[in-house]
Amino acid sequence: MLAFRWIVILLLLAGLGCFAMYIGTGEVRWRALGVRLVKWTVIAGLGFFAVLIIEQMTMNL
Repeated sequence: MLAFRWIVILLLLAGLGCFAMYIGTGEVRWRALGVRLVKWTVIAGLGFFAVLIIEQMTMNL
């Protein structure tokens, strides 16, 4: 569980860093990389919540 949290936090921070670089430099590649990182952050977050839901379902059996 802790690993999932750290992965989501690090992906989010990396995405924010890319957007900050885009604002600072104006280069479109930083925005594209930031959008990709945010997409993977959402996927990782959904995976984290899926694990939590499955864990709760197995405890209730």
